[in-house]
Amino acid sequence: MGWLASFSGFLTPAFLVMSPLLSYTDQAYSMYTNKSSAGFSLDIPLIMLVASFFRIFYYPGARFDTALLVQSFVMVFIQVILLKIALDHRPAPASKGGEAALPFARAKEGLWEAPRPYGFWQWRSSKPYWQFILFLFMGLTLAEVVLGPFSSVYPAYSTLIGYIGLSIEATLPLPQIFANSRSRSCKGFRVSVLASWLAGDAMKMFWFFTSTSQIPLAFKICGIFQACCDSFLGVQYWMYGDVSDVGGADMSMMMKKDSKNSFPLADWQPASSDHHHHSIGGAAGVVPPVVATSRDNSLARTTSYTEKGI
Repeated sequence: MGWLASFSGFLTPAFLVMSPLLSYTDQAYSMYTNKSSAGFSLDIPLIMLVASFFRIFYYPGARFDTALLVQSFVMVFIQVILLKIALDHRPAPASKGGEAALPFARAKEGLWEAPRPYGFWQWRSSKPYWQFILFLFMGLTLAEVVLGPFSSVYPAYSTLIGYIGLSIEATLPLPQIFANSRSRSCKGFRVSVLASWLAGDAMKMFWFFTSTSQIPLAFKICGIFQACCDSFLGVQYWMYGDVSDVGGADMSMMMKKDSKNSFPLADWQPASSDHHHHSIGGAAGVVPPVVATSRDNSLARTTSYTEKGI
């Protein structure tokens, strides 16, 4: 078992460093080539950027494994690119998929029913997104410079931002889970992202609890929660797939079901032959009226057809 722990201690850090690129490159490329970010929640870049910044500034006080620090820098890099592509190719709010680009904008249940203050992270202009990221970085840098020299305060501050950042990261799957539940579809969410999340969760869990390097408890707790959410996201993908038009599918099924209840020509019975028929201009060829009754007796219709010669 010792050799497995040693192998994991070598492989997992390398995988963690590369995981942001492995997870999101395919998603970014897909949105860029399709010229649409429909189905992709903009909250994913928000969560990962905030969590990565907090983790970076958590490092001076916690001194956790260097691989996790390098991963944070790589994550910031790829998430900035992902956000840029997603903003450039957002669908209009009224178009199909627009609600996914404005996460929770029209959710009608739970915590997401109320609109966000000042329309946070639902802005139509791209500028506020970049302003928020810049102000966040500047604020954390200022707090680091001001509180760093105070040894009585800084450890508590460092622990606080560490737990906040990791807790935010643990909520990463939630926006996508809610978006999928609302649309009953995983359209726009790449299976490659899901696969990398699940693989990363498995490797992190094993490494966190077998590594001899410094892994704070916050990483373990938040890692377990995120693994559970990622697993539920996998269940959603198995349930919904990547069907883009669930409503259309439901309509098609309703039409097929209705066609089974419709009455074929064999069920149409000719009316009594003692009806009085007319022909105009001496034309023959009078078609007798027919009567159709649905099998469930919920609707009765009578239709008469008379061929008239001129």
